[in-house]
Parts: sequence; structure tokens; C-alpha cells
Amino acid sequence: MAYELKQELKLTQNLVMTPQLQLAIKLLQLSRLELVEMVREEVQTNPVLEDVSAPDMEAGGQEQSPEEPPQKPEIDWETYIEQQSEYKSGGIDFSVRDEENDIMSNISSSGGSLSEHLNWQLRMYGFTDEELSVGEFIIGNTDDDGYLRLVDRGGLSDDEYEAASLAEIARSTGSLPEDAECVLGIIQQFDPLGSCSRTLRECLLTQARNMPIRDTVMEEVIASHLDKLARKNFKGIAKALGITTEEVFEAAKSINRNLNPTPGSGFGSDESRAIVPDIYIHKVGDDYVISLNEDGMPKLKISPYYRQLLKAGGSQADKAKGYIQDKVRSAMWLIKSVHQRQRTIYRVVECIVKFQREFLDKGLKHLKPLVLKDVAAEIGVHESTVSRVTSSKYVQTPRGIFELKYFFSTGIAGHDGNAAVATEYIKEKVKKIIESEDSKKPLSDKQIVEILKESGIAVARRTATKYREALGFQSSTRRKVHY
Repeated sequence: MAYELKQELKLTQNLVMTPQLQLAIKLLQLSRLELVEMVREEVQTNPVLEDVSAPDMEAGGQEQSPEEPPQKPEIDWETYIEQQSEYKSGGIDFSVRDEENDIMSNISSSGGSLSEHLNWQLRMYGFTDEELSVGEFIIGNTDDDGYLRLVDRGGLSDDEYEAASLAEIARSTGSLPEDAECVLGIIQQFDPLGSCSRTLRECLLTQARNMPIRDTVMEEVIASHLDKLARKNFKGIAKALGITTEEVFEAAKSINRNLNPTPGSGFGSDESRAIVPDIYIHKVGDDYVISLNEDGMPKLKISPYYRQLLKAGGSQADKAKGYIQDKVRSAMWLIKSVHQRQRTIYRVVECIVKFQREFLDKGLKHLKPLVLKDVAAEIGVHESTVSRVTSSKYVQTPRGIFELKYFFSTGIAGHDGNAAVATEYIKEKVKKIIESEDSKKPLSDKQIVEILKESGIAVARRTATKYREALGFQSSTRRKVHY
């Protein structure tokens, strides 16, 4: 057998889920208090960062005179980033991202229960009543880790178990298997990605296929060789896929770094949280003015001392210069990500004000049905971005403090062709009807439907029952007072 040397040109795709992009996504879903805490921790651990909102005091107690205002911006982010041809894996050093290569550290950080978070997105998607009941059944049978548990696995393979679960959904909801599969696939795209998956393979594959840049090697490893990956049999995977061991190793690192095997693990905490508005909406004349709550937020800048060190010649050791460059890069991406987060929140709230102006002017009756897709299309972002922005964030308006999610609700067509009515308004009407009833002769759900119809709101009895239960009211027989 003869051997020969030859050159070969090969085109490959690599996953570029940089630490900077991960940081931007993480910051977006943090509440204001969590963001302030994280930024302060980074100021303490990164010597290059300075908080200019806390003035230095001289020994005599006098505040130092402020520096002359710079003639041009302190940091030209775009130019600096373009000059950095490589992003080192350790470029960002945040204490909240320890054990970066451990797949078990990639957990969600949203508050509340997973089912509440998924059900809220389900109602916002615009499903039909039949699809909505299928979705509620799927979410109702999802465990705390985010996996759909309907049938006993036993010795079933992944394919057999997924097929058996789908058949059980169709049987229990009376839907067609293809319709149930469609609803399940959509729910798995909700935040957090991979929720309601039937197997680990399906969970990881869903997340991998939604990466900013698809990595076909990583997807192949997940789809067909998870068992070998668990045993770290990289050579066996490489042989089966016809690629090098190094490519398999890189795919394994990407899986560990970017995918979350338990999408529901960050939910279900009952910790108490102080409600501090992230955004203020004030009415000035006939217009509404939006302002972000910057109270207590550190104002960051790069230390002039370390910038001078980098500009100096070769007097410093290469190792010291490399360390400073890493810290500067880390600091700049934090500053830029915080600004990007604030701009995105502002744009989302600006869009909400545009859609819900009548509610701000006239009250709850004029709250319009609004879904994530509407806002996402208006400002040109993905629906999951809007979902992250509205998570655990509050806005103070002339009509009170509301969670941003409050402004998103589906609607029911009004009676006699009137405009659609938001479900939050209907719930408020049901609440007032029940609170004003005669406790000795409580109203049945059918009677509540009739009263709503007189107000121009046509709903089915089962819908009124669902709203009543969501408000925490018992049935008429349980509400009745006998004395």
C-alpha cells in the first residue's frame, strides 16, 4: 500500500457562542437588584474597572476636584474590539461564571415556577383552544427539571420513549399525533430552551439547533453518540463520524459550555424579593416619558492608570501586559453589555407604551391584547429576547406598579363585533362580580357568564371557571354561607 502527501481544502463550521454573547444574554434576564450586585462584584474583582459614581475623598474630608471632561470618549469600543483578532477563552473573568466548562453549571436563573413561566408564554403564543389544552397538558406533566414525564421508560430506547410519550399526549387530549407533536415542538422553543423534552438527547438537540451558529458536528454527537460521549469515547465517535478526535473534543467542550441538561433547575425558588421598579413612566403633558432606574447602579469606566500602562512601551513583562489586556477586554464587554441591556429594555417599554397607551390614559378596561410576537416584530428582535426582558422586571406607571408581563395577555372577541378584550380585564370583572355577590346566594359560573355578556363580554362557561379558579375563588357551592 503506497502512502502519499497531498493538500486538501476543507470548509467547516465552528460554533461561535462567545463568552461575550453568553454575558449579554445573562444580563438581559437579570432584575435590577441582581444586576447591581453582579456589577459591584465585578468592580471588586477586576482592578481595571472603576466606579465613578462613588467619589474618592481626600484625607481632610474634601472631595477631590473633578477631572477635565475628555474631548473624546474614554473608550472607543468598536475600534478596540476590531483590533483584537482573537478572543481568549479566559478573556472574561466573572465570579458568577465559575466552572465554565461544567455542563451542570448552565442552569436557568429565572424566578417563579417553571410551569407558570411556560404557561404564560403558552397563552402569549396565539394557540387555538384545542392547541392550548394540549399545551397545558404537556406543561402540567413536566417535572421540576423541565422534562416531560408521561409513561414509564423501562427499557425503551430514546426513539421508542419519545414515540410512546407522543402517543400518550394524543390519547389523553383527544388530538391527532401530528398536532400534538407540533404543539410540543413549539413549547420546546420557549424560554428556557429544551423545556418539556422527553429525553436528554431531545433537550440538548433543541438547544444546539437554536444556537446563533449551527454546529453540525455537535448536533451529530448529541443525536447519535451521547452514550459514547458519557464514557468520553472520543475516538469511537470520531471513527463513526469520519472526523478527527480534536473535532469531537471541541464539540464536547461546546456541549459542556453552552447547553443546559436541566432547563427547569433554576425555577421554583420561593425566596422573597423586594419589588423595586426598573423603569418609570411619567406623564408630561400629553406624552409619556420613560426613564430607567439608575439609582445605586455603579457608573463604570476603565482605569486611566492601566490604560497608560498598556500605552507604555515594552517596559512591562509580556505576562503582565497580557493579564491587563484580558481584564480590559473583560471590563469593556461588561460596560457594553450593560448599556446594551438598558437600551433593549428601553425599546421594549417604549413599544409597550405605544401599544397600551389607552390603558395608561383610561384604565384597565382599555388594556389591549398583546403578545410577545407583536413587540418582537416592532423592535426587530427574537421573541425569547422580549421574554427575557420582561422577566422579573417592574415598571412604575401613573396607574401603579406592574410587572412587565402584566401588559402581555391574549384577548377575547367582544360581543356583537366589538374590539377584543384583554383577559386581565375580564379577570378583574369576574373578581368584582364575585366580591359583590350575596354570600348566601353565590353566583354560579353560568350566571357570571350572563353578567359578563350584559357588559359586552362573551365567554364560555369553562373560560369563566378557569378565570375564577385562577383568581383563587371556590365554586358557588363552596362559597355559600349557610348562616
